[in-house]
Amino acid sequence: MTVVEEMTSLDTAVERGAERLLSLQHPNGWWKGELESNATMTAQHLFLLHFLGLRDPETDRLLANELLAGRRGDGTWSIWFEGPADLSVTVEAYAALKLAGVDAGEATREYIRRAGGVPRARIFTRGFLALIGQWPWNRLAHVPVELILLPAQGPLSVYDFACWARQTMVSLSVVEALRPVRPSAIDLGEIGGRKTAPLGRPRHSRLRRHAIAVAERWVRERQEADGSWGGIQPPWVWSLIMLAALGHGFEDETFARGLAGWERFMVRDGDRLRPEACQSPIWDTALAILALRAAGLPADDPRLQAAGRWLLDEEVKVRGDWAIRRPRLAPGGWSFEFDNDLYPDVDDTAVVLLALRELRLGEEAVERGLEWMVGMQSRSGGWGAFDVDNEARWLYKLPICDFGKVTDEPTADVSAHALEALAHEHGYEASAESGLEWLLSEQEPDGSWFGRWGVNHVYGTGAAVPALEACGLPPEHPAIRRALAWLDSVQQPNGAFGEDILSYSDPAARGRGAPTPSQTAWALLAYVSGGAATGLSTRRAAEYLCETQRGDGDWDERHFTGTGFPLDFMIRYHLYRLIFPLLALGRLRERLNG
Repeated sequence: MTVVEEMTSLDTAVERGAERLLSLQHPNGWWKGELESNATMTAQHLFLLHFLGLRDPETDRLLANELLAGRRGDGTWSIWFEGPADLSVTVEAYAALKLAGVDAGEATREYIRRAGGVPRARIFTRGFLALIGQWPWNRLAHVPVELILLPAQGPLSVYDFACWARQTMVSLSVVEALRPVRPSAIDLGEIGGRKTAPLGRPRHSRLRRHAIAVAERWVRERQEADGSWGGIQPPWVWSLIMLAALGHGFEDETFARGLAGWERFMVRDGDRLRPEACQSPIWDTALAILALRAAGLPADDPRLQAAGRWLLDEEVKVRGDWAIRRPRLAPGGWSFEFDNDLYPDVDDTAVVLLALRELRLGEEAVERGLEWMVGMQSRSGGWGAFDVDNEARWLYKLPICDFGKVTDEPTADVSAHALEALAHEHGYEASAESGLEWLLSEQEPDGSWFGRWGVNHVYGTGAAVPALEACGLPPEHPAIRRALAWLDSVQQPNGAFGEDILSYSDPAARGRGAPTPSQTAWALLAYVSGGAATGLSTRRAAEYLCETQRGDGDWDERHFTGTGFPLDFMIRYHLYRLIFPLLALGRLRERLNG
């Protein structure tokens, strides 16, 4: 292919991608792609409806159809597309189908029994089964509700846990203390379940009654404007269960708002129904702005300006749990969801700041966001997502912590985005310098960086190299040269990049896996920022994206490339396949055009 043909192909891909992305913009200015997870969300929705007494045959049918659509040929379910069978997911799907009157089949039962049955499932799985009378509460490792009474600055408190774990565990601790059961007609004895009946409300000491009251008040105070808790499924569902277990129903405003808000997270897909674990409009919108600006849309384009104004309206102006450790820090920044004001995060804030700077909007909001983001920098120099110095890794030794990440320590990807936003701002040089030092120290021996919120080393490297460039490091810097050399070593013959989720546990899988548009785009972003815009590896990655683009400007991507908890909760962002290729190809064209 000649240089002219390559540029023509690049122009076509960028123009088609931009047109497609613009067609998906909401009239109010924002973007939001579906955030797809796994069958536990669907199964747990049915468990919730059963416990609350809100089931109906049609909803049962739609949820069962969704569960059956995710069952693999061997009768199992996985946490991610083409991933290994997972016992807990399969147990929950099997139990929910049985509750809905559908038999998952002998292959499913055989797998569950072979893998150890219900007794080997995670705590959350057995907790939901306990709610419907299929597992005894006293056979669970409990979160003591008295934990809520410990001072925030003491050696142990709920604030040692990451925000997502903290909110879930406080409500769960109340439920475990009350041990509620709404019996079901099913019996899971064939897979190791133990049928139970209601025991009546336990008698509690004065201290425990006080702790339950404090925990209830704590949960109520943290309900968001949309009725959610944290904008995510685990604390949301367990908070509703907690309120119901305490005897509250629709007459309770907190409960009613919570349930109404949860209904808005339902996705109707033909004859199937599934809930989203959370929603990502602020993240999607900020990234879309960056991609469209890289594609050549002018900053004053009315569609981009509408998106920017919407982001400004979403600025966080209230204090949340982050203020426990940073009491003197003024509010600022942005969160992930529509209404998640109590839990802004550094990652979203950084990307929104970059987007607003592109549009030359919101100077005062940008300054508040920068101040808040710098105030959330950990002692090490890096940034976690939601909390500061949240690094109590000894928590993973507790038997209650078997469900994934429970800490929010600094990570390379979040820190890189923060640095990219800070690097060109005046007055934050000391913060940027310590952040850069931390990021360089986190480079792996092979030249890559770990990706906490995306899969995995391709994501981390695709975030780190643009940050290094923004901080003024030249292409000849050893860190950049090692990063690009690592990318070269894992690039596939067709020019693509892919990384299997198993790389979180198997170093041999780093940078290796089925090719995807989003991961190829992350590598391309690193090549462009690393001074290799005219290199052969860059051209091959760009050619792969151009050749695999659909006629409507989109790309196909079924693999999960987003991360909630590494290995334990993986995400397929439905807009990643479009936004990141457009961003990468647009930046490449910018560099090639000088």
